[in-house]
Amino acid sequence: MKVIFIKELSGKGRTREIKNVKDGYARNFLIPSGYAIPATDQNIKMIKEKEIIENRKKENRKKMALDTKKALSNVSLTITAKAGQDDKLFGAITSEIISEELKNQVKIDIDKHQIVLDEPIKKLGRYKIPVKLGDEVEGEIKVWIVRG
Repeated sequence: MKVIFIKELSGKGRTREIKNVKDGYARNFLIPSGYAIPATDQNIKMIKEKEIIENRKKENRKKMALDTKKALSNVSLTITAKAGQDDKLFGAITSEIISEELKNQVKIDIDKHQIVLDEPIKKLGRYKIPVKLGDEVEGEIKVWIVRG
């Protein structure tokens, strides 16, 4: 029996893969468990249409990420913080604070998990902080930490 895998099953099939399997295995396990559907002409057409829709969505997400990257390239974010004599901050600037300041100052909404900080910023100065905007798109935010 030919089936189309709709979920990945390790060692048996990948998502959207069409395979020939034993009738009993398909009827008793794959189809009832939701791993596969019968490979009829209608189901094959449906899977191809879903794939086209997913590709369009992926292209739209990438386009939006590239637009955001372009917008971020012109942004210089200034964050004021209390600091001691040797420019050490009282506290730290985290990705959450940077995300909130982006929303407040520039009206760009970026999730704190997209901002890549190895560790919180603890000194005054200028920083270039990488941002993961999508699957293959990375941007950069210029951040100035100044004495408040």
